[in-house]
Amino acid sequence: MAQLLLGANATVTTCHSRTHDLAEVCRRADVLVAAVGRDRMVKGDWIKPGATVIDVGINRSDDGLHGDVDFDEAAQVAGAITPVPGGVGPMTIACLLRNTLQAARMAVA
Repeated sequence: MAQLLLGANATVTTCHSRTHDLAEVCRRADVLVAAVGRDRMVKGDWIKPGATVIDVGINRSDDGLHGDVDFDEAAQVAGAITPVPGGVGPMTIACLLRNTLQAARMAVA
């Protein structure tokens, strides 16, 4: 995702779960892509008002499937947000299928 955004001339900041003051770094983002692998780690107060939040993570817990973003909190602040499940998952599957088909065609050629 970072490479795609860079290719579109976006300024990209890449962080990890141990980035110093991660919440403050997230609050500066106009587009926040969360893929940390921790259930509901990104809280609503980490999000810049009106920002677009793309939750790539999926975590299974006793109360169901959740993303890396606390959806209920984030939805109160974000201008747009992807749900989990049902957000980016279908797009991921479509891209994987396209890449598999392309690889199969290249193998035959």
